[in-house]
Amino acid sequence: MELPLSQSLARPSIDVGAMADFIAGVQKPNGEIPWSAGGKTDPWDHVESAMGLSVAGCFREAEQAYQWMAETQLSDGSWWSATRDGVPEDRTRDSNVSSYIAVGVYHHYLITREMRFLRRLWPTLKVGIDYAVGLQAATGEIAWARNSEGVVDPMALLTGSSSVYMSVKCAIAVASLLGEKRSDWQSALKRLGETIRHRPSLFNMMKARYSMDWYYPVLCGAVQGVEARNRIDRSWEKFVVPDWGVRCVCDQPWVTTAEASELVLTLAAMGDRERAAIIFNWICDKRYDDGAYWMGVTFPDGVIWPEEKTSWTAAAVLLAYDALHDITPAGRLFSHGFWERNSPLISM
Repeated sequence: MELPLSQSLARPSIDVGAMADFIAGVQKPNGEIPWSAGGKTDPWDHVESAMGLSVAGCFREAEQAYQWMAETQLSDGSWWSATRDGVPEDRTRDSNVSSYIAVGVYHHYLITREMRFLRRLWPTLKVGIDYAVGLQAATGEIAWARNSEGVVDPMALLTGSSSVYMSVKCAIAVASLLGEKRSDWQSALKRLGETIRHRPSLFNMMKARYSMDWYYPVLCGAVQGVEARNRIDRSWEKFVVPDWGVRCVCDQPWVTTAEASELVLTLAAMGDRERAAIIFNWICDKRYDDGAYWMGVTFPDGVIWPEEKTSWTAAAVLLAYDALHDITPAGRLFSHGFWERNSPLISM
């Protein structure tokens, strides 16, 4: 894919401290990190925000966030999909939401090397992963959720299952560090990876209009090598808007900072650091003065929409910055090469 030759690849200026202060300013005293001041809390985005705090060196705040997860986990290992001030707003219990804590916990460990932290969060992580794996079909895909009555919705999301794939990888790595044997997780991971790569029709909640369905199978490491590059190249022009960023939905004139940041993570993971750096430079100026980044912007008119300042958007930018510039030991968490070198127990 050709990109503007004039695009500077110099290391961009990112105010990590201001971004951390913004996320910490949204965080509540009990550790909870809502989407925004006064907004709802989604546990997946809460973990993403905690990861941003870890990148910025705010370890106490990050660990408070993970403690909040431990204290609010439901008895079956899941969490409500959304709460506000402790009251459930969405009682769906999503497999992707239940498992993402494993990514956050392993990410924090890679930076701090704190075994006590791993031991403390292991019970929470373990039952969260068990909840997600328990929703795996015989054909490999992960059912996306149980509804408010506890009934399994058998529909499967490609993006959600890809995120679960990454979560199970991290959970296996944590288990190995703690001397725990989880062959059932390894088996589930193998079947899930094969389904993502070879049986996409089983993901019966197809969202091909959304860029996440495009890059998440590569971001999680289920698709690698030539297949990864072909997948990214095939839909590049469908989603990437030069100088603006990455569309959330292919048929709308709207790019979003989080999707652009995740594509940076994806490109860096597969070793395409040049294109990753170019896209990251496109989003560096899409920010407010207080460390928050725009959720999205329409093009070509340049209207910021929505105007909500979200904690997880700033965190996604921090994670992308770390992946590009290795400011912490967790900067290679999504790197395909990292998993090949460091986790021989995890097979594709």
